[in-house]
Amino acid sequence: MMSESQSNGGEAPTVEVLRSQLPVNESTMLISDGEVTGLVIVDVVNGFCTVGAGNLAPLVRNEQIEGMVDETARLARIFCEKKWPVFAFLDNHHPDIPEPPYPPHCIIGTEEAELVPALKWLEKEPNVILKLKDCIDGFVGSIEKDGTNTFVDWVKSNQIKVILVVGICTDICVLDFVCSALSARNRRLLIPLEEVVVYSQGCATYDLPVHVAETIEGAIAHPQDLMHHVGLYIAQGRGAKVVSKVDI
Repeated sequence: MMSESQSNGGEAPTVEVLRSQLPVNESTMLISDGEVTGLVIVDVVNGFCTVGAGNLAPLVRNEQIEGMVDETARLARIFCEKKWPVFAFLDNHHPDIPEPPYPPHCIIGTEEAELVPALKWLEKEPNVILKLKDCIDGFVGSIEKDGTNTFVDWVKSNQIKVILVVGICTDICVLDFVCSALSARNRRLLIPLEEVVVYSQGCATYDLPVHVAETIEGAIAHPQDLMHHVGLYIAQGRGAKVVSKVDI
């Protein structure tokens, strides 16, 4: 349903116009041992990334999604080797609680809701926090029944000054989390967090071109490259730093 790698022939020129009118100022991020940086992984689960894994999974192999998984795995491996803090969100839903406008996906206890094979090893790493979330915004999904927030506690307990955000979808779950984290930082709820960084090559979104959406009742077009750019642009506008390269 939610991903078809075939793009409408008119999308490329449209994206170029968008980039010229709504530019994203990307830079390079250099991470060193001198400042505590935390890696935040958003929803890199089978249900969004593995071909044929569910209603919101890609139908065919997708270069942007595969590149995101590769970059996420690369960074996660380095962070774990250095024992740096990692926080991974996993989209998990109860079968009887819908999340409109999306069809059922990532149901708790299914393979859809599990990390992709390239990241499955994170489950055994002592420096990694895995947080199951049942809503789009991971910041909201981190609120516990007693009012505490798992993500806030992670930032404070590790004295994190910078978070590097990767995952899927750039313009949905990644963007919502980034915006909430920035608002919380601005309200001084995430001391000592100073900067929220979004890694463009470590993010991806799904592809539903206009010509395909028109054949699906109730579907909303979602051209991949265009919406990926829009997500990065809005994140930048909210105060996030967008980078196209991460050196460690």
